[in-house]
Amino acid sequence: MAKSQVYFTKDLSSDGLIRVYETLELPLSGKIAIKVSTGEPGGHNFLDPQLIKGLVQKVNGTIVECNTAYAGGRDQTERHLQTAKEHGFMDIANVDIMDAEGEIELPVRGGKHLDVDIVGKNIEQYDGMINLAHFKGHQMAGFGGVIKNQSIGVASAVGKVYIHTAGKSRDLEKFLHCFDTEENMAEMLPAQDDFLEAMAESAKAVADYFHEQDKPLVYINVINNLSVDCDCSANPEAPCMADIGIAASLDPVALDEACLDMIYASKDPGRDHFVERIEGQHGRHTVDYAARLGLGSQEYELVELS
Repeated sequence: MAKSQVYFTKDLSSDGLIRVYETLELPLSGKIAIKVSTGEPGGHNFLDPQLIKGLVQKVNGTIVECNTAYAGGRDQTERHLQTAKEHGFMDIANVDIMDAEGEIELPVRGGKHLDVDIVGKNIEQYDGMINLAHFKGHQMAGFGGVIKNQSIGVASAVGKVYIHTAGKSRDLEKFLHCFDTEENMAEMLPAQDDFLEAMAESAKAVADYFHEQDKPLVYINVINNLSVDCDCSANPEAPCMADIGIAASLDPVALDEACLDMIYASKDPGRDHFVERIEGQHGRHTVDYAARLGLGSQEYELVELS
């Protein structure tokens, strides 16, 4: 079987982003969703709207998000849109909070934790999607790339609860208090690997939905601002590694695997700190499990663009 192709450029510019997208040779037309994280107020590591502007406008895309399952600047639609505006995303495109008017359930096939993935209802409006992720560390998942961006990122607020609890709960109000006490945490939060597996299961449900609807799905990781903290943090740690580049693929597993391999192979002085965050949360298990589910392959060929 041929290895999945992962295309990579060190050119961290608008032109570099467009070029790596075009190399995939999967043109998008119609109404296109651009799934990015618009970042929590106070954070500053999220993708720069000016970096992604060229690609977003090239495909006439709409930036899409769903509300968060924790209190903050993105937990309610009005606040979420205000945050997107303050961070500059409304200057480059329309922004759609996909669960603002409800949610739908997508079937999860082959998983062991989730029976459905609960996503923003407006996903039905789109003819294709660019999963445009900022690759970085993450406090709970170890790292965040396109798999996380397509799982928790596309899930509605209730869907986020369902993933974080590995199918144990859909109670948003209760989840908001799950970190208040150790008792609450023990009741709501699953074993770490179960959470990671639920992320992979929900990401596959979204991929299955797009493929079954014959709608194209493109995956891009921008590997910059490499903090060990996610863009969902209002006070993230400063980046500990130098920027690496942009990678893209039609295979989300191969793409996240390739980006992890770049981190592990790096000679950057901050590499050990970043790897400690990944391994402390058993982050690579997400990719291992996603491959077993059939979301993609960990076998890839890295094609560097000159």
